[in-house]
Amino acid sequence: MESRHLTMISLGGVIGTGLFVSSGYTIHQAGPLGAILAYAVGSVLVYCVMVSLGELSVAMPYAGSFHMYAKRFIGPGTAFTIAILYWLNWAVALASEFTAAGLLMQRWFPDSPAWVWSAVFIAVVFALNILSVRLYGEAEFWFASIKVFAIVAFIVIGLLAVFGVIPISGYDSAPLFANFTADGWFPNGIAPVFSTLLTVVFAFSGTEVVGVAAGETKDPDKAIPKAVHTTVLRLAIFFIGSIAVMSALIPWHAAGVETSPFVLVFQSIGMPFAGDVMNFVVLTAVLSAANSGLYVCSRMVWSLAKEHLIPARFARTNFRGVPVWAVLFSMCGSLLALLSSVVAASTVYLVLVAVSGLATLVVWFSVCVCHIRFRREWEASGHDASELGYRAPGYPMLPWLAIAMCLGALVLVVLDETQRSTLYCMIPFVACCYAGYWALERRRNRAA
Repeated sequence: MESRHLTMISLGGVIGTGLFVSSGYTIHQAGPLGAILAYAVGSVLVYCVMVSLGELSVAMPYAGSFHMYAKRFIGPGTAFTIAILYWLNWAVALASEFTAAGLLMQRWFPDSPAWVWSAVFIAVVFALNILSVRLYGEAEFWFASIKVFAIVAFIVIGLLAVFGVIPISGYDSAPLFANFTADGWFPNGIAPVFSTLLTVVFAFSGTEVVGVAAGETKDPDKAIPKAVHTTVLRLAIFFIGSIAVMSALIPWHAAGVETSPFVLVFQSIGMPFAGDVMNFVVLTAVLSAANSGLYVCSRMVWSLAKEHLIPARFARTNFRGVPVWAVLFSMCGSLLALLSSVVAASTVYLVLVAVSGLATLVVWFSVCVCHIRFRREWEASGHDASELGYRAPGYPMLPWLAIAMCLGALVLVVLDETQRSTLYCMIPFVACCYAGYWALERRRNRAA
């Protein structure tokens, strides 16, 4: 894959229903300025993590890199746990994306069962991943391009409406930014900004897919740094720009999750077929996330098999270099998660969602710890930072800042009653992962 594939894969993993639908809820909770502040802080955290990951990925471009770095710089038990958590995170996300795709198609085909469309998209995503890495990257490039085009169009058209160039219903003159301070700087107080911050952190999850794809990238020393910086810059512009336009055109108390704020703005401007256009964009966002999800899941399985932690069969690749067995296993895992969302939604599926919810935070934390330890080891062996193929700016301040922010997000989980239950599932699951690793190690040592 090339730099353009990496950039769009990373953008594709992040930009989804969280921006197109849930952003209205963020504005409603935190207010216009509060939402922008939360996304700005989230962008800083993503930047800190991504430059750390960029340095590691250029120095050691492994496929499924997170747990490989953790194995070397933290410990094998932690590496195994991180791989399982991250695999589960994407498997659960994959299941929800297939469900969402089926439901979205019912807008155009209301009499058709959603599961039929879900099955069609499962087959399409599976084919894209099983045929070749290049085909996966190319498909993801075009899926993500549609989303990016929609967001850019939204920001440009929205700004024209904000400054009165395009008329918008409900306003006799240019709205400008009066909605930002109509009910004070923070209409619901400062507390919702912090609770929203946690949602924003999770909304940015997916940027780290660049690290997973590093081992299958052409010229990683050039492609990865370019992808890291362009991804973070575009995410900040897209998310903060979209939120700013929404907040200027929609009163904060009128925003919500019932209708996409993108649809509300386009309908107010008088754009024809606004609902159908956004339904198509969100559908591509869902398929993009599913495409990336299956890729990440399969590379985690492949990497675990290469480390002999699971049967070696899952490390086998076809003549195109695709780990077929790993893709099959990951698809089966996502289908089991999909089944549990129907059969045991209030028990098994709820636990899966809770455990996967904090996985990204754990991965980001581990990446920054690995970066710090890698740099110390590099310098202790007599090397200088100038010898690195890519040197992360702001070291060591940025990785330490990211670590502090990840810990701060965990504190928010403890303080937020709606999120606290995730820890009750997460802690015993992590303990079981460590126990499982040591059981596998003991059996392997006996066999040796």
